[in-house]
Amino acid sequence: ACLLKGGGKACADAGSCFICLYIHSFLVLENLGQTIVPDLGSLESQHDFRTPEFEEFNGKPDSLFFNDGQRRIDFVLVYEDESRKETNKKGTNEKQRRKRQAYESNLICHGLQLEATRSVLDDKLVFVKVHAPWEVLCTYAEIMHIKLPLKPNDLKNRSSAFGTLNWFTKVLSVDESIIKPEQEFFTAPFEKNRMNDFYIADRDVFFNPATRSRIVYFILSRVKYQVINNVSKFGINRLVNSGIYKAAFPLHDCKFRRQSEDPSCPNERYLLYREWAHPRSIYKKQPLDLIRKYYGEKIGIYFAWLGYYTQMLLLAAVVGVACFLYGYLNQDNCTWSKEVCHPDIGGKIIMCPQCDRLCPFWKLNITCESSKRLCIFDSFGTLVFAVFMGVWVTLFLEFWKRRQAELEYEWDTVELQQEEQARPEYEARCTHVVINEITQEEERIPFTAWGKCIRITLCASAVFFWILLIIASVIGIIVYRLSVFIVFSAKLPKNINGTDPIQKYLTPQTATSITASIISFIIIMILNTIYEKVAIMITNFELPRTQTDYENSLTMKMFLFQFVNYYSSCFYIAFFKGKFVGYPGDPVYWLGKYRNEECDPGGCLLELTTQLTIIMGGKAIWNNIQEVLLPWIMNLIGRFHRVSGSEKITPRWEQDYHLQPMGKLGLFYEYLEMIIQFGFVSLFVASFPLAPLLALVNNILEIRVDAWKLTTQFRRLVPEKAQDIGAWQPIMQGIAILAVVTNAMIIAFTSDMIPRLVYYWSFSVPPYGDHTSYTMEGYINNTLSIFKVADFKNKSKGNPYSDLGNHTTCRYRDFRYPPGHPQEYKHNIYYWHVIAAKLAFIIVMEHVIYSVKFFISYAIPDVSKRTKSKIQREKYLTQKLLHENHLKDMTKNMGVIAERMIEAVDNNLRPKSE
Repeated sequence: ACLLKGGGKACADAGSCFICLYIHSFLVLENLGQTIVPDLGSLESQHDFRTPEFEEFNGKPDSLFFNDGQRRIDFVLVYEDESRKETNKKGTNEKQRRKRQAYESNLICHGLQLEATRSVLDDKLVFVKVHAPWEVLCTYAEIMHIKLPLKPNDLKNRSSAFGTLNWFTKVLSVDESIIKPEQEFFTAPFEKNRMNDFYIADRDVFFNPATRSRIVYFILSRVKYQVINNVSKFGINRLVNSGIYKAAFPLHDCKFRRQSEDPSCPNERYLLYREWAHPRSIYKKQPLDLIRKYYGEKIGIYFAWLGYYTQMLLLAAVVGVACFLYGYLNQDNCTWSKEVCHPDIGGKIIMCPQCDRLCPFWKLNITCESSKRLCIFDSFGTLVFAVFMGVWVTLFLEFWKRRQAELEYEWDTVELQQEEQARPEYEARCTHVVINEITQEEERIPFTAWGKCIRITLCASAVFFWILLIIASVIGIIVYRLSVFIVFSAKLPKNINGTDPIQKYLTPQTATSITASIISFIIIMILNTIYEKVAIMITNFELPRTQTDYENSLTMKMFLFQFVNYYSSCFYIAFFKGKFVGYPGDPVYWLGKYRNEECDPGGCLLELTTQLTIIMGGKAIWNNIQEVLLPWIMNLIGRFHRVSGSEKITPRWEQDYHLQPMGKLGLFYEYLEMIIQFGFVSLFVASFPLAPLLALVNNILEIRVDAWKLTTQFRRLVPEKAQDIGAWQPIMQGIAILAVVTNAMIIAFTSDMIPRLVYYWSFSVPPYGDHTSYTMEGYINNTLSIFKVADFKNKSKGNPYSDLGNHTTCRYRDFRYPPGHPQEYKHNIYYWHVIAAKLAFIIVMEHVIYSVKFFISYAIPDVSKRTKSKIQREKYLTQKLLHENHLKDMTKNMGVIAERMIEAVDNNLRPKSE
């Protein structure tokens, strides 16, 4: 009846009838499908473009609406008017204009409403404001499976981020009177045919600004502007990259320093700046719910993870500082260091040259200062801290999984993977038709199985090539170390008495280590910059289906490269340097030319600490320069160029245009920076117990710097959904497993803890030692082997800096029999005891920590029982609510039909009975 009444169309009041509502929705979708992207053919054949209305700026700088004050601005497109460009390329300008007109015409065909306004400061710029009307929002909310409120939720009695347990947490929490907690709702994926089931108190606020912007961006990313030879060109990203549009962004809701004059504006940007980004809020908890509401779940989950990681670092930093203080306070009790510094012990031990010809013989006591510093880091506290950090990493990851599950429930992202749409770049390449094994229906894919194998092979080869390039750079640094050590040995003061203060601190080993670390850091940053672009190109060629797949693929490529780039030099110092050097009479050479590096008599641990300090500190400084100074300087330059028109009132969209763009991968680099730091904190923490403290200080500043950057220096990001932190979670789990091995091996092979323990318990007392009780006295003399100067090969005999007097022997760091022994220069019994102890230590430490880790992982479920019950309860109530409403509608409709049928029967039977 409704269809007949409407002339074959759904009735106007479609919401009054369930059947008509369904028909109405179907017709809208069908019409949108017909106009979703019309085939434009060649540009020259199009003359009937629909163009946006041009309006003058109404003088309201805080307005977020069209000039009529009714239609909200959901997105802004910016272009430079081709007719006013100062260029002679008329043909190019005309093509760009036609593409832009075709694109805007298609946007209007999709139901979007456009309004254009010229710039106040530069009349060449045109701002196209985009508004999505109610019908478009509803249609695409259903297509995108966006979850929207059904009814207020009275089940969620969670401990809010704004909760106040006592006076202390009240000081740390955000005041609820300033940032009010969001009302909680039962939600479900939106369906137009069930519109009456949803909690639509006000159409203007049912879709919040973040959701509106996400829907409009979904449309902007998929609308075509040109089709030539069956090849489609589409999407706002491509238009911006080609220069047809200069920018595309959603609007901030107000200025960050003051509230909007518009009484309807929520002033969320101002509140975020005041309670989150401002330096005075550095000690407060983050308003995660407001961050999620304003920037979307993807930004919210990043700051939730970063905040949780920083909280956990507090415990690690306290234990690390305690271990450092233990080593610092006990350095005066370090017996082996006293022996190195003693003039009658270390001052009389002549050490063999560490390179050929130019390197001098030297006295052991010139390493006195470095041995004292080494006592701070190479102590029993280091072992305790390494074991603690192995457990800490597991606790952090397990408790984060629980926190992440809570956020998934609170932010309605539990079933996000079922909602995610394919990327427009993927959809455009879907030209091959295959049969889906599950549905047995035809579907389109971008390439065949053979084509996919070729792409994967090419991508893997490219990544492998760049990893080999990094390894080559590491080898270059090693060659630099070997070459420059000879130079420093020749140029630095050669006074064998060791009284020169420069020689006390700037030894050839120290100078080589510092300069090599700085050069390594510079090479790391250069390769890093180049590979970022290469990794993006490789991932684009690989063509992942969804945005999550794209980011996960790029994440794995980037991290694999960064892992080798940042950590290779540390792995070399920790596990290779000084391990394969031979002995003075038969040294090992690199490439037959460069003699292998040796460690200081105290080991390579101090050099590893120096390397970590330089890379971690340099990386933090460099990142802060990039994140803070660069956007601030760029915005400052922009304001300087606009100073002539600064007295004019500029609209909200023009103010936002002059901010810096964040870029689609901006958040990716923030994650990458933190994960690299997480690797330094966990992988090599046995050599530097202060690493968690440095990371804690950096992260406290990082949270506020990132917040300040987002709220003040960058345009508003397009809100995106995210269920978790993606591929970063398994990466951290892999680092946690590897960290146990690396820290155990650092203690066993890089530090001298095991040789000292072996000496103390076995070789200080009979049958191997002469002391009557366990002691560390005589350790230095016992662990330095003797070499006969007459046994030097030709390369070392001509040493010009011998100055040995009557000495005929020198000492070197190894466990070998002395000259004259039947097995001279062969490894002695001490060496085999030490090797056995090292291997036993690694096995025991790994098994103990892995056992504890697996027990913790098993004992702590990923989703708490309370959260799991809430998810199941809400799912049950949501289904029940939808089912009951559906039954009510059906009962109501069937009742009406039954009444009409009874009336019809009565009307038909009454004349016969009469």
